[in-house]
Amino acid sequence: MKTENWIFPAEWEKQQGILLCFPHNGNDWPGKYGAIKWAFVEFIKKITAVESVFLVVADSALKNKVTTMLDLAEVNTKNVTFIIHKTNRSWMRDSGPIIVKNVKQRKAINFNFNGWAKYSNHRLDKGVPVKVAETLNIPVEQAMINGKPFVLEGGAIDVNGKGTLITSEECLLHPSIQVRNSGFTKTDYEDAFKTFLGVTNVIWLGNGIIGDDTHGHIDDLARFVNADTIITVIETNTKDPNYKPLQDNLKRLQNAVLENGKAPNIVTLPMPKPLWFDGITLPASYANFLILNKTVLVPTFNDANDRVALNTIADCFPKHEVIGISAIDFIWGFGSLHCLSQQIPE
Repeated sequence: MKTENWIFPAEWEKQQGILLCFPHNGNDWPGKYGAIKWAFVEFIKKITAVESVFLVVADSALKNKVTTMLDLAEVNTKNVTFIIHKTNRSWMRDSGPIIVKNVKQRKAINFNFNGWAKYSNHRLDKGVPVKVAETLNIPVEQAMINGKPFVLEGGAIDVNGKGTLITSEECLLHPSIQVRNSGFTKTDYEDAFKTFLGVTNVIWLGNGIIGDDTHGHIDDLARFVNADTIITVIETNTKDPNYKPLQDNLKRLQNAVLENGKAPNIVTLPMPKPLWFDGITLPASYANFLILNKTVLVPTFNDANDRVALNTIADCFPKHEVIGISAIDFIWGFGSLHCLSQQIPE
């Protein structure tokens, strides 16, 4: 294929809809699964108010139960397309396909999800890209390099749709922890990003936030909010373990350049106060927001910084309605709104 013709669009570009998977694995949210189901219904309600949801459900029985819940919550079910497919988990940002496009068509890239190189039970998740591509009636390409599967999760990258991608060294380059592609160098990754996503420029950040089960996903750290502006989380408490790595990431961004050689505009976003549950530090971050056609959904944490985060993000999206959604329950699964979803470009 001609790599220059295919590109992964920015999240704020026009979307056909959002891919979700209704939570069915209570082990991802032990003790909170009941609350999660209704929180997810509210999540669906907010999306269907402005665009379509493509909702993966394990079987027909679950589809019927979910339909009843959606009706009770007065969700616009005309904007819901069900995809019946068994999965291990619900994190569509990572197991779902990444959809790229050129001037003529779209295609789904299957990036060979492997349970974040951490969990062995991901066999059912591996079938999601093909099933979604069938539903959308678009071709699917399995990402292969030198005859081997190339592994990449959607949460590990963020793009501006013009050629620049942000990712983290902790996630992709650690030599021994959750190694996605053994032996890969920065150059190898940058070549792969160009081949599959049309990326010509990569900004590498350092480490992710404490408690991140994915070991450094970028969607908890820094996000493009337009073609030349990056919003990034910072910690102001110098004694917090997130302080130094987030300061390092901020400095890297301040020294970075975009695909056009210009410096990006940098906006800072606070972190919520540390969240613990059952003795575990949870990876709560306001950077895990989801951009839709007309709204931006922002995770909130019953924290004083919720208001600061919402106002900061609203300033970045003057044409969007910015809505906070409580992620106190979601985050017990080590992810929130962005992790659970994947946009489908129009």
